[in-house]
Amino acid sequence: MPRIAKYAIVLMIAGLVVAVSFALLSATSKGGSKDPVEKLATGTLEKLDVSQRGEGMSDATFEGPDGTETTLADFKGKVTLVNFWATWCGPCEREMPSLAALESAKGSDNFQVIAISVDATEDKDYAIQRLQELTGGVLDFYFAPPENWDVVYDAGARGFPTTIIYDANGEEIARLSGEAQWDSYEAAALIDTITD
Repeated sequence: MPRIAKYAIVLMIAGLVVAVSFALLSATSKGGSKDPVEKLATGTLEKLDVSQRGEGMSDATFEGPDGTETTLADFKGKVTLVNFWATWCGPCEREMPSLAALESAKGSDNFQVIAISVDATEDKDYAIQRLQELTGGVLDFYFAPPENWDVVYDAGARGFPTTIIYDANGEEIARLSGEAQWDSYEAAALIDTITD
């Protein structure tokens, strides 16, 4: 085989390896996205979904920390991360300390974490106790028992935990179904990007 043919085969194989590597990297990377929020769907936030961006907040009522009727619209004016959780949901309880850490680190006039318990009415006192234990009292207790799940249905939560981030105008920015580490670098970068 002539020397030039050997070099040509080596170059073709190297080119093929580079092309396959690039294709795999492009398929698994969010780097090609121009959406600054979608770009942050990496690491513990890889399931971040922006497909419902622009959807409005529910106007359904749920119980606030002082027992009064509350709506998500009461939080307009700041970016709001709404987390639907329950004490019977292991992933919900595991992620709750990281939500409290995010609130401690980033909570301000521009951002707030709202944890809405979807536990049964008879489990309300236990849910209050667990939220206190899991967050050290950082997060207030909001309550939407099953007989008052309109806010859950309107938000399109299909399981728990579900986290939805709304902008200051009450429009959805992104959502994440399932557990995430909200005290991660990716989460901090996400909140910084949204609130800047």
